[in-house]
Amino acid sequence: MQTFTIHPIVMGTKVFDKSMMTYQTNNGVEFTIAIYCWYIEGGDKKILIDTGEQHPIQTKAREQAIGGKIYTFEEGLAKWGLKPDDIDIVIHTHLHNDHCENDSKCTNARIFIHEKELEHIRDPHPLDYRYNEEFIWDIEDNKQIDVVTTDREIVPGISVRHTPAHTEGGLTVFIDTPSGKAAITGFCVINENFNPPPTVKGLEMDVIPPGTVINANLAYDILESVKEEADILIPLHEPVFASIDTIGEQD
Repeated sequence: MQTFTIHPIVMGTKVFDKSMMTYQTNNGVEFTIAIYCWYIEGGDKKILIDTGEQHPIQTKAREQAIGGKIYTFEEGLAKWGLKPDDIDIVIHTHLHNDHCENDSKCTNARIFIHEKELEHIRDPHPLDYRYNEEFIWDIEDNKQIDVVTTDREIVPGISVRHTPAHTEGGLTVFIDTPSGKAAITGFCVINENFNPPPTVKGLEMDVIPPGTVINANLAYDILESVKEEADILIPLHEPVFASIDTIGEQD
């Protein structure tokens, strides 16, 4: 069985109210999230999950807040001996701008995107200002997009599941690693969403939906399902991964 290891690369940060991650909890608490692309090493393809921000804020204060270094796209790939045109496959969790701003640099990649994300980036609802169609113009012109319409295997050992919790076309990426099945969530959450504090568990809630949701009840059920299936949970914006080089190595 083909297995992979996962390398988190910080491509930016955001500082905002923590409730943006944790639905109806942590109001008024300032929090810094990390924005990642994830290099998936193994097999004969160079694979990224998301591509991060084009122009991340790179300051000591931001790096201290997340506990790790912030890279430009080129710097982050170079850490693993790669250049943007080396990338064979990009898989998108969704198309909010902080997840796709460097797509046009991956000129040789097939780029997997759920059909619903393409619909929304072309015609976003006024409430969802995080979409910017300019970031997919080049990859559309170059016919690089592979439209995902159903749950599917991308390569042996890596598959995607439609998880419309945060956006309608969110894809959670399941990856076979030497330490078990990892899930990079298709929705913007942190560790606390999967491991709520006692005050939340006391309300008989086992997970916390994302702060921005399509349907809160559905999102709750999706988080429970992903939590149950994965051996290794990788919440999309959890800062702890900023200080980790590799996830999924053999214990």
